[in-house]
Amino acid sequence: MSYTVTKSSPVLVPPATSTPTGSLPLSSIDRTLTIDAAIDFVSVFSHGEQPGERIKEAFAKALVPYYPVAGRIAEPIPGVSVIDCTGEGIWYIEATANCTLEDVNYFEWPLMITKQEMQPRPPASEKLEHQILMAQITQFTCGGFAVGIWFNHQVFDGHGAAQFLKAVGDMARGLPEPTVKPVWSREAIPDPPKMPFCGTPPPFTVFNFATTVIEISPDSINRIKDKFTAETAKKCSTFDVITAIIYISRAKAIKLAGTAEVLIAFGASTRHLLHGVMPLLEGYYGNCLYLVGITKTSEEMNNASLVEVITLIKDAKDALSTNFVDWMNGVPGTHYNLWNFGYGLTCVSDWRWVGFNEVDYGWGEPKYVFNWFHDVNIVGMVVYLNPPKPKRGIRLMLRCVKEEHSAEFCDGLLKLIHQDIAEIV
Repeated sequence: MSYTVTKSSPVLVPPATSTPTGSLPLSSIDRTLTIDAAIDFVSVFSHGEQPGERIKEAFAKALVPYYPVAGRIAEPIPGVSVIDCTGEGIWYIEATANCTLEDVNYFEWPLMITKQEMQPRPPASEKLEHQILMAQITQFTCGGFAVGIWFNHQVFDGHGAAQFLKAVGDMARGLPEPTVKPVWSREAIPDPPKMPFCGTPPPFTVFNFATTVIEISPDSINRIKDKFTAETAKKCSTFDVITAIIYISRAKAIKLAGTAEVLIAFGASTRHLLHGVMPLLEGYYGNCLYLVGITKTSEEMNNASLVEVITLIKDAKDALSTNFVDWMNGVPGTHYNLWNFGYGLTCVSDWRWVGFNEVDYGWGEPKYVFNWFHDVNIVGMVVYLNPPKPKRGIRLMLRCVKEEHSAEFCDGLLKLIHQDIAEIV
């Protein structure tokens, strides 16, 4: 059977009352880290009575304290983006699906409804890159619904976008104001001295990445943690374990020449490093990320043990404070630089604790949250998700190897985490 979604025309939801106008700066991290990047994701809720109107009204109320989100991104000086506080509002779409959530297997992979059907987009006359956030509420015949969100990464990181959506949830549940008051303060983050020009980056290569979903139980992760502690007398995190497993298994599967570089990169939070910089950090919803990267040769990764690579990940995280401060002070380095977009690079993104799973519009927290990256073919990506409730453990959304390397990559990954307690979905 073919499942379809019928969308209403996009409408603007402005702030519920008048809000300040003018121009607001973005921070140096906003501008450096995320030029023209955007994120699409879906939150799946098992039930909700006419959620569209309630959530629409809640957006209007939340946009009063979060009035910059109702504006547009502008570029009065080439290369320097700002927020033009126009008060126009966000584009909002209500939609209905001709099926139940069970019919589409609660958005388990492979997906049975397309990204285009579930995600909001502005009218054709509007420039996508000028938008800050958009929403689509899709109602299913079972009474469940899904919230599709598009947000511009120049304005928020994941924590910041989740903070705004939690404020929408506060309004939808009848609170008089958001639990966390928003803080802009982008100008408080210093502008580092300009780095030397490193030349024009090479052209992007488009790869045909395969998509796989793998789930790992808490027991398997804890067993590896215990082994690491027994061998090193140190602790390691779930992130350290999973990232090391991906780094090793991918490097072996793609079989680059021995001297070729294989890289892994991830965004690390710098919020704890901004306490002395920001006048008020709680409520700040701008980007607080620094790109951490590790580079080894293919031969080095082929010969490395899991304990050794976990240590590499830990050491890279431990160097975050020094590297971030160096960036703010203009010390030369590979700051916010993915070095190259070749096949040797993969990026990992941990969504488990960002906060999207805690957004409550009045019918409880979502059953499942996932992002759309199935059309990404320039850089290998792995996203760490919470599996749908009531499952426990970690779900890996893998899109980082070509089809011809996918089977070996997954086999190697499963062997490292013990195949009897890992499940390919």
